Amino acid sequence: MTSFFIAWLSNFKLLLLAFDKGSLSDPTLSPPQFLAIGCFPIRKTEPKNLRQESKRGYKQVWNYALKGLLLAAFVQIYHFSEHIHPKVILVIYSFHLYILLELMLAAVAALVRATLGLQLEPQFNEPYLSTSLQDFWGNRWNMMVSCALRLTVYDPTLSAWTRIVGRESASLPAVLATFMVSAVMHELMFYYLGRKRHNWEITWYRLPPVISTPLTVGFVMVTGFWLFFPPFLRCKPDARAFKEYAILGAFVKDIVLGGAVKLRHFNGILTSQ
Repeated sequence: MTSFFIAWLSNFKLLLLAFDKGSLSDPTLSPPQFLAIGCFPIRKTEPKNLRQESKRGYKQVWNYALKGLLLAAFVQIYHFSEHIHPKVILVIYSFHLYILLELMLAAVAALVRATLGLQLEPQFNEPYLSTSLQDFWGNRWNMMVSCALRLTVYDPTLSAWTRIVGRESASLPAVLATFMVSAVMHELMFYYLGRKRHNWEITWYRLPPVISTPLTVGFVMVTGFWLFFPPFLRCKPDARAFKEYAILGAFVKDIVLGGAVKLRHFNGILTSQ
């Protein structure tokens, strides 16, 4: 957790502060608030309707209680891991990690709210309800990191590439740069956790063939229909091909018929002799 809080979020917040951006640039922050926001995955937000906040807090209590029970159930399941398929254990690990992070970050947010009186936004927004990858990464999963990456990487890269290739095409290099920085920061966190040499497994991740093959073939087919076939068909290759086939057929026919005529003539000469 320290590697996540300090090495990633705090550094990115200080980087934004250097450019007078981000949550730390708020001049109304007191020193304790500044320190808390700089060290923990929290961000100050405007106070909302108290009635809505009360209802939301009531729902969150039941939500966290249910997730706490699931976490306890996962811990019990691990005692029987030798009888469970390893892939199933990995799926359980995924839910375990998400629930653990949400409960831990919620506890930190509640502590800061109680001690410093800050209105905080949630770190997760039910990522299991995501309708797309964009919805997952941009709106539901670890929103504090998404916000930090958007301000420190995506927006500057988008602005720079917009001057070169235009607004519509600039989003692709901005997204690639954002995911690359995220991958490097994950490598750094795992280095702090294990103190082992990097193998860049996260940054240069290779998909298994069952996924990479359909993606590769699909990409080639889509780009082929998009980039190759339109100019190809404008040249009317079908009409040209049929014309060439007719010429080739006539040529072969002449050769065959001519050969047959010569063969009959030669046979006739032999018969007469």
